[in-house]
Amino acid sequence: MVDEALLHASEVVLRDGSTARLRELTPADGQLVRQLLASLSERALATRFFSGAVDLEATSDLLVQVDGSRSFGLLALQGDPPRPLAHAICIATSPGRAEVAFTVVDEYQGQGLASIMLAQLAEAANRLGIGVFEASVLPENAAMIEVFANSGFALHTDSQPGSVAVEFPTEITKGAIQRFLERESQAAAAAVAAVLEPRSVAVVGASRDRGTIGGEVFHNLLQYGFQGPVYPVNPAASVVQSVPAYRSVTAIPGPVDMAVVCVPAKAVNDVARQCVDKQVRALVVISAGFAEAGPAGQERQRELLRICGESGMRLVGPNCMGVLNTAEEVRLNATFAPSTPWPGTIGFLSQSGALGLAIIESTRTLGLGLSSFVSVGNKADLSSNDLLCYWENDPRTELVALYLESFGNPRKFAQIASRVSRRKPIVAVRSGRGKAGARAAASHTASLVAASDATVDALFKHTGVLRTETLSDLFDLLSMLATQPLPQGPRVGIITNSGGPAILCSDALEANSLTVAELQPPTREQLQSFLPPEAATGNPVDMIASASADDYRRAIEVVSSDPGVDALVVIFTPPLVTRAEDVAAAIREATGSLPRRIPVVTVFMTSEGVPEQLRSGDVQVPSYPFPENPARVLAAALRLRRWRERPEADEEGTPAPEQLRVAALLSDWLRGGPRWLRNEETDNLLQEYGIQVLPTRRAADPEGAARLASELGFPVVLKGAGRAILHKTELGAVRLGLRSEDEVAEAAREMAKRLHDQEIEVESFLVQPQLEGGVELLMGAVRDHQFGTVVACGAGGTAVELLHDTSVRLAPVSLTDAGEMLRELGTYPLLTGFRGAPPVNVEAAVRTLAALAALAEEHPALAEVECNPVVVTEKGAYVVDSRARIEAPPPSLPVGAKRFAVERG
Repeated sequence: MVDEALLHASEVVLRDGSTARLRELTPADGQLVRQLLASLSERALATRFFSGAVDLEATSDLLVQVDGSRSFGLLALQGDPPRPLAHAICIATSPGRAEVAFTVVDEYQGQGLASIMLAQLAEAANRLGIGVFEASVLPENAAMIEVFANSGFALHTDSQPGSVAVEFPTEITKGAIQRFLERESQAAAAAVAAVLEPRSVAVVGASRDRGTIGGEVFHNLLQYGFQGPVYPVNPAASVVQSVPAYRSVTAIPGPVDMAVVCVPAKAVNDVARQCVDKQVRALVVISAGFAEAGPAGQERQRELLRICGESGMRLVGPNCMGVLNTAEEVRLNATFAPSTPWPGTIGFLSQSGALGLAIIESTRTLGLGLSSFVSVGNKADLSSNDLLCYWENDPRTELVALYLESFGNPRKFAQIASRVSRRKPIVAVRSGRGKAGARAAASHTASLVAASDATVDALFKHTGVLRTETLSDLFDLLSMLATQPLPQGPRVGIITNSGGPAILCSDALEANSLTVAELQPPTREQLQSFLPPEAATGNPVDMIASASADDYRRAIEVVSSDPGVDALVVIFTPPLVTRAEDVAAAIREATGSLPRRIPVVTVFMTSEGVPEQLRSGDVQVPSYPFPENPARVLAAALRLRRWRERPEADEEGTPAPEQLRVAALLSDWLRGGPRWLRNEETDNLLQEYGIQVLPTRRAADPEGAARLASELGFPVVLKGAGRAILHKTELGAVRLGLRSEDEVAEAAREMAKRLHDQEIEVESFLVQPQLEGGVELLMGAVRDHQFGTVVACGAGGTAVELLHDTSVRLAPVSLTDAGEMLRELGTYPLLTGFRGAPPVNVEAAVRTLAALAALAEEHPALAEVECNPVVVTEKGAYVVDSRARIEAPPPSLPVGAKRFAVERG
């Protein structure tokens, strides 16, 4: 049985002042449990066991089947002889998870018994290694919903038709969550280490011919100096490139940590089975012909993944170009690339094999060093998420670069990347900025999100990942981040020997939300002391064409000392006398001894490209061919700085009671299947989360609408409602500024007739008071099957799709996030008072957006929810019109896995 220190006998005081005795449940308690069940009302039986037809004898026998480790429970007793008041049981469903259920006699419900028993079960479960509790509750079981809502645990709810699934950790502390994440991260990093740090490698398909992939991979492993044995496997050769070969992996006499497979696709799975027999830890499959090659290839890849998964062997690829680790103690080049990169601090992942070849060549040309490189190909197993976990704690990796074509688990990526970005910059290019949404979206929010890859942008913003448009921009940014610190602010100093490029640079800085710094008088005086009278000592500092290398050195020292300068751009246009090499050496010397550590980037507008002096030695300075490039680079680096300065979101907290109340409502409504909610239902959900909704009254006919308008007070807004009326304005189902009962009745009749002529029926009329003034916004959220809850805000009313002024984030959205979203809008100045208009209550808009995001994130059954417009006035933010669509999500929690009941018959 469970240790007495975990489930101890105790006397507890209930809310009404009475007491009850708690003790551990035993298999001998069948009679007491039968007595308890027999005392329950019909309704209590139905809500507890999801059915009123319960076989009490069989069910009570089931409820005492406890062994003290995988199943245990509590009884609450009172009096002598003891009368059973409550029963609680916990049964393990899988490693680390268990389902809990509670039974309390009718008259003691609401007295705190279930809450006390839940706390004791959670403590016992946590010490036994059970980290998660699951429960299934009927939506009408308000008492049990209240217990979970007020438990203090961080709940996750999932509304299904007729039931609410609840999941929560058995330990409330953030430390428990952190420990779980650390274990998960360590496991992923260990899997990657098997690939990047093997002690021995076999190349299956190694060839004597250097022009083949198998021949090049084997040659590269030997030529790069891998610090372990390399075994060629080729059944048709006894020797490969002067190394004795083996007919199969199993014929190799020593252990094999990793196998690189370069055989035709049809033979790969047989090789994988041999590797399982050989206890190979990792497989890198170069071969193509898998998921990218149609149904037969997809089935082949599924079988390969099954073979690897059942044995614990990890897989890179298939359809990849290999892996590379420049660490001196490893020296692994298991690729077929014709060149090798310099050792360095960049961890690089490429989903494209062909681009991987170009990436390795480009880093070498630019003087950028790699710590490791992985081409993941089809990402059947190891992915960017695993690589990020490895690079997070790899001491040689200081910067991560990603070329991505797809996401396997973007929510997991968000969790890992946001952690890594706080310590190491992540730069990413993702192809495919075309339309992401193929379906016709019914709400403005859905169509705006589907109109681009806004979800990917939102994911990267949420996690601090710096997205670039092109590979060229990616390498520009890597050059800066690998050699320079992040700027402290937006103020940039410019030093040049030519005015034209400096003007172009200034324009580019302002276009990227940076500023040309204003130099302080002492700085200008120091510049004037050595520059010619014709030189401009403002900012940009134009030293004119006669500037020498020494002038560059002294100007860098002076301008970088100015406390109003956060970054420095140094531009060189070759005149007739000053040599680029001398200027480059002077820049490197000055940068290496800056009085203040700020980023310095250069522009060398020469046909020879970047001088070697800037790419070698202990001090390296990035250089670009055009004056616009530094603006994009510095703006991206500043975004990362500001993202890191934001407080980390506190994921810990107690659930609000409204979460379970809304979950119960959605579960009840889902019994009728997926549908658009009625206006009153949507308003109910919004109000549960503290969102202010403009009072709305519904009338069945024009005369009723007129009466309601008189009660609300004029002027009013009249709207038509019906199943076919989604975008009211487009259909002419909105009339504004109605000031009498006659106007309302006449407008309603005209609206109904006009829409009837279009074969659209007005089923009822909605009447609202008309708000005077204010700014209209759109706020909404859409459930994306990959990315989760996508939250959008933008210009509202009829302008939403005309202006395309939107900001998008992935949930969760904090108050800080919500404020940033609003400030990103081009129409944000309207909120703060544009051209003499009074400012509105921005704080209320922020709260509304954050609350709407919480509502959507906490309830996956909300497929779409949109408030348009939200009118923000000086007094607050008010939802004028809203809509929501519900559908049962794929069950993410076990629903009704064990209700611990046996039904009669």
